[in-house]
Amino acid sequence: MSASALSFGSAAHLYDSIRPTYPVRAVAWAVGAAPMRVLDLGAGTGLLAGALRAAGHEVVAVEPDERMRAVAAERHPGTRVLAGSAEDIPLPDGSVDAVVVGQAYHWFTPQDALPQIHRVLREGGVFAALWNIRDDRTPWVAALSGIAGSEGYGLESAWQYGPVTPWFTEPERGLIEHTVTVPTDRLIDLVRSRSSYLTADAAEQARLDREIGELAATDPALAGRDSVEMPYRTCVYRMRRA
Repeated sequence: MSASALSFGSAAHLYDSIRPTYPVRAVAWAVGAAPMRVLDLGAGTGLLAGALRAAGHEVVAVEPDERMRAVAAERHPGTRVLAGSAEDIPLPDGSVDAVVVGQAYHWFTPQDALPQIHRVLREGGVFAALWNIRDDRTPWVAALSGIAGSEGYGLESAWQYGPVTPWFTEPERGLIEHTVTVPTDRLIDLVRSRSSYLTADAAEQARLDREIGELAATDPALAGRDSVEMPYRTCVYRMRRA
C-alpha cells in the first residue's frame, strides 16, 4: 500500500471531524434497506460504518492504519474494527452479505482485492464502492478545486478502475446529490485532511493555506459567512458477486 494511502493516520481526528458522511439514500442504493451483515473495507475512521449502522446493518470494519482504527473504535463502539487490508481481508469465506468501500477503492490493488472481496461475500452478495465528490458546478466550489485540485476524476460518468469480471457483474452507477454544512473557517481543514496536503512539502502546504484563506475572505459566496452549504454528489458503483 502506498505512502499516500497511509498518510491519513497522522490526521485521523481531523479527518473524522471534517469529512462528510454518506447520505441515507446512497447507503440504501448501495446495499438495500433490509438489515444485513456488511463489511466496511478500508473503513478509515468509520464514517461509512456509522451511516450503515444508523440504517440498521451489522457492520465489521477493516482498516490498515492503526491510528484510523483507533478513532473508528472510539467513535463506533458497537462496530467490530479489525486490522487488515483489501488485499488481505481477515474474515472467513462467505461471511458477509455486502462489502462497501467509502472513499478508498482507488487505493486498492484490484487484481488482489477483487478475489478477496469475492471470497468473503456470500453467494449473490453485493459489493459497492462510494465516493463523496465536491460538486464543481457551483462556482465557489470550482474555485476551491482550482486551488486544491478536483475530486472524482470522471467517476460521475463511468467506472474508472478496470474490469471487475470474472468476480463481479458489471458496475451499476448511482448518483445522489446532497449538501453538508461546513464552517467557512474550516474549508482549509477539508483540504488538510487530503493525502495531497498531508504528503506535500511545507511550501505547498503554506500556499494552500494562504490561497484558501484568501478565497474564504473574498469570494462573494463565502465572505462574511459563518458557514456554507457544500454541495456533494455521492457516486455509488454497485455490483453483485458472480
